[in-house]
Amino acid sequence: MIRLAACFDAGIDVIEPCGFPFSVKALRRSAMDYADIADIARHASWEAFQAQRTGRLILMSTKGATPLWDFGFQVGDTIMMGRESAGVPENVASACDARLLIPMPGGGRSLNVAVSAGIALGEATRQLR
Repeated sequence: MIRLAACFDAGIDVIEPCGFPFSVKALRRSAMDYADIADIARHASWEAFQAQRTGRLILMSTKGATPLWDFGFQVGDTIMMGRESAGVPENVASACDARLLIPMPGGGRSLNVAVSAGIALGEATRQLR
């Protein structure tokens, strides 16, 4: 998940068990030198994350009701990305304040989760700059 702390300042929250093998070493390998300056928080469970979170929780989903471009982001929002294959469990989706989608012209189903996260963060940053 991506935490929007302030303009051009975003952190990463990883909630265990995550849908992919996660380690800081793997992040460093794929994120080059950005991993060393990233604000990364790991949470042992959904309940642990919920107990400490503040702000709105915004879910990116192929089942979202609102196109990304029509949503107004706020500082303090957290953008949540689910697993590419299955999304998030319904109890997690129902805890979200909004469910957004990236419209796919031409009938495409969805984008890669990393690409979707980049698009969502880019739009949030554009709005909050």
